[in-house]
Amino acid sequence: MKPAKGLLIGAPRSGSGKTTVTLGLQRALSRRGLAVRGVKCGPDYIDPAFHAAATGAPSCNLDSFAMPDALIDRLAAEASAAADIVIGEGSMGLFDGVRAAKGHTGASADIAARLRWPVVLVVDVSGQAQSAAAVALGCATYDPRIKVAGVILNKVASERHRRLVVDGMERIGLTVFGSLPREASLILPERHLGLVQAGETADLAGRLDRLADAVAAAVNLEALVAAADAAIPAIAHSAGPPLPPPGRRIAVARDAAFSFVYPHVEAGWSAAGAEIVPFSPLADQPPPDDCDACWLPGGYPELHAAALSGAAHFRDGVRRFAETRSVHGECGGYMVLGDMLEDAEGARHPMLGLLPVSTSFAKRKMSLGYRVVTTASPSVLGPVGSRLTGHEFHYATITASAPEGMLGEAVDAEGTSLGPVGHVRGRVSGSFFHAIARA
Repeated sequence: MKPAKGLLIGAPRSGSGKTTVTLGLQRALSRRGLAVRGVKCGPDYIDPAFHAAATGAPSCNLDSFAMPDALIDRLAAEASAAADIVIGEGSMGLFDGVRAAKGHTGASADIAARLRWPVVLVVDVSGQAQSAAAVALGCATYDPRIKVAGVILNKVASERHRRLVVDGMERIGLTVFGSLPREASLILPERHLGLVQAGETADLAGRLDRLADAVAAAVNLEALVAAADAAIPAIAHSAGPPLPPPGRRIAVARDAAFSFVYPHVEAGWSAAGAEIVPFSPLADQPPPDDCDACWLPGGYPELHAAALSGAAHFRDGVRRFAETRSVHGECGGYMVLGDMLEDAEGARHPMLGLLPVSTSFAKRKMSLGYRVVTTASPSVLGPVGSRLTGHEFHYATITASAPEGMLGEAVDAEGTSLGPVGHVRGRVSGSFFHAIARA
């Protein structure tokens, strides 16, 4: 089967409307009978679930900093082999990344260049007219590795406004695929870590259909599909899954409090022969006893601290499980494995007490960025000395922490030391670090 062509939906900056346009395109093309797959550039664990809802097919992340080239190629090839077209969504501005080797900065442009996906720029034209063309021209010429196929204008105020912006785009020879009005009803609800999760968004199917209606009415879909291209390599043999499976049957917490699992991580575990068994702490379910590992992902435990603290079957079940089998917590899972969690109102809730850490959502401080962690203790992430790439994104702070038994040492994307991260105590491990791949 010939690999599908692809497009990357990018923008000059965050907040331009990439997600709105991406989901509208994915849904509109799916409704036309095309097999559409989505991918998300960068370390975003929320948007792929929206892609899956819009297309009816799995999505995944592609990250030029945190993933080795072979993993990017394999994930892109797998998505392409199952689709008629791949609609990728960029993160932040098109060229925004870290200072790193060329092609490995984490910028969306790296992915477009590697896979030879033309870029469609979503340009927020509010507060400007012909000047928007100067911004688009800069994006089109800044990086010779990529091709900007055209633009979709967003937040157009009037027909006169549209004509003025289009005039500027015509001067620089950029195709305008369509224009969307300034319409508040097209905006998806958000909270502190991004969009409200797909599974929690009220009337998600209806919202996606309305996005698709708006995009189909405003965008020349035929011209946009015709602009797609690709140079996706054949699926290469891999050295193994991105992260080692923590067990053969893995109990994964999955509900409104625990949902931030990268699709490529679970897919890698499954491909390695592991079975994933979901359970819900918010429903007071313990990890199933026939599993040999338990994984508590990130999510929003700070919004459900009272319920988790009162979930006796869950708490007691994890404690019993940890006596004989491995338990790992990422970010929110790490907070729940700790001694205490303080919610936004300052109420303190006892947690599982399996790791010597207490956290607070009342004392907020954003932690955001890539991390490279070298493990100092053996855990489900690997033996001592294992190197993993990933990131942190949270607002919680640590209010108490024991210095002994650290999980590892972290550096940022530029190699600056960030000191010790996480804890390991017996068979239990955890940290704020979201692991993406082995370095």
